[in-house]
Amino acid sequence: MFYTIIGTQWGDEGKGKIVDWLSTKASFVARFQGGNNAGHTIKINKKTFKLNLLPSGIIRGKKCIIGNGVVLDPWALVNEIRLLKNKGLKINKKNLFIAENVCLILPIHKIIDEINELYLGKANIGTTKKGIGPAYEDEVGRRSIRFCDLNNTDLLKEKINKLINYHNPRLKKYNKTISSKKILKELLLISNFLKQFSSPVWKVLNKAANTNKVILFEGAQGALLDIDFGTYPYVTSSNTASGQIFSGTGFGVKKNHRIFGITKAYTTRVGSGPFPTELNNEIGDYLIKNGHEFGTVTRRKRRCGWFDLNLVKQSVIISGITDIVLTKLDVLDDLDYIKVCIAYKLKNNKYNYLPVNELDQKNVKPIYKTLKGWKKSTYGIKHWKNLPLNARKYVNFLERILETKISIISTGPERNQTIDKKNILRNI
Repeated sequence: MFYTIIGTQWGDEGKGKIVDWLSTKASFVARFQGGNNAGHTIKINKKTFKLNLLPSGIIRGKKCIIGNGVVLDPWALVNEIRLLKNKGLKINKKNLFIAENVCLILPIHKIIDEINELYLGKANIGTTKKGIGPAYEDEVGRRSIRFCDLNNTDLLKEKINKLINYHNPRLKKYNKTISSKKILKELLLISNFLKQFSSPVWKVLNKAANTNKVILFEGAQGALLDIDFGTYPYVTSSNTASGQIFSGTGFGVKKNHRIFGITKAYTTRVGSGPFPTELNNEIGDYLIKNGHEFGTVTRRKRRCGWFDLNLVKQSVIISGITDIVLTKLDVLDDLDYIKVCIAYKLKNNKYNYLPVNELDQKNVKPIYKTLKGWKKSTYGIKHWKNLPLNARKYVNFLERILETKISIISTGPERNQTIDKKNILRNI
């Protein structure tokens, strides 16, 4: 059996906890896109683990894969491994496999990222400035330094020189040029450590599938940040929908593939871009405070708003989502009423999806359905029948409109603060 975890909104839906929870039954956990702009937080008893590159299954000692669809900051990876080892985790070539053809993020990509954001001014995307976008641009431009290049110093030197010579003329305008010798020297200092993880991960994954191993694919960011189907241009630089798992790992299409859409019980967003249900009022402030809505990577305050059924429904359809995982239900506990966006109004037209044009996205007005709050604590509840009646009505309403079963409900950050409504773990 194969499972994929996808965020259905603009990221920060709580994917890390759910991957950790589901990985109890998995043999492999694989990342297939994004880079260290992802931020997955896992809380176990009194320990908190914050992951940016490593798949969340590493916390449970699972075999973890970084696929070719990821762009890899090698220094960030070394640092993340070091921090986790200091917390008692074992990470070695037996439980971490990195695709030979993964493209690297270099210091020059971070510089370009900063320049790009400055150039855009008030129209900036709000990137993490970790070099993700420029690294993907170089991959598409066939200029990238790949993980396999670490095996040949002469080739590595040649490719770095070509890359730097390509970018430096533009950087001169900003007095930001960088030395190819410096990059080569810094890469060589860590290359011997990193090369032990190099692997043809497409072979590893497909062999595992053929021997009936349970594989869990871990998405980063959210479906609404997809480079093709997100709120363009305010998106990430990779495909975040479930289809990316195949080209992002080399895993072939198989039967028995279940796709979980991780969905926050309200909506949040970090950075710029349209947000039809955003609340710039006391309720928005309440969601920020009670939901601890600050980015794992950026620490920026997240924008908050009501649940948007139109956007989640789009994500469900595009990613072929079979199950919804509803997170942070407990954050809504103290509200007298809860609104859900069921459609948009634009001029004289009504939409049940977000129009693709960015001006239309900016100008749509949400049409709401108002539901009664439950005014009781749901924090830590582990059984569906123990939820307050109005909380169950809220979940049932979302499920009915989404036409997708809500199989799991998270009622807190800990592993055991989870309602397994459809007995998922038991049946894996």
